[in-house]
Amino acid sequence: MIAPRLGIMPMDAFYNYVLHLFSGLLMVGGFAAIYMWVTPFHELALIRQGVVAPALSLGGAVIGFSLTVASSILHNDHYLLFLLWCVSGLSVQVLTYALLARAFPRLPVQLASNNVAAGAAAGVVSLVVGIVNAACMS
Repeated sequence: MIAPRLGIMPMDAFYNYVLHLFSGLLMVGGFAAIYMWVTPFHELALIRQGVVAPALSLGGAVIGFSLTVASSILHNDHYLLFLLWCVSGLSVQVLTYALLARAFPRLPVQLASNNVAAGAAAGVVSLVVGIVNAACMS
């Protein structure tokens, strides 16, 4: 379909934009909720108290997952594939936290007690995993 001379997007393109935008944001919000449910402490409560370490850890995981969502939008022609890759990215990020917590058994305590180095390290690992996961979709 050719766009009109005024430069207005065809309705299909606009619909797909809105669908992917809201779905992507919903996925990120859902990921954050699931991630915080899986972790053994309350990130939001700690962040509200000014504790930086869980903010760094959560932030890295959310950004890492968001990269997977963005890559899925860019590389999948079908909406169902977009959703499946997002679920895969969610699983990879949650597994990453589980492996980190197993490799560093004191990680949850360190994050809750504001060990900024532990929070930064966990956030960077989650970010790196998200970058690699997003690249694997191309």
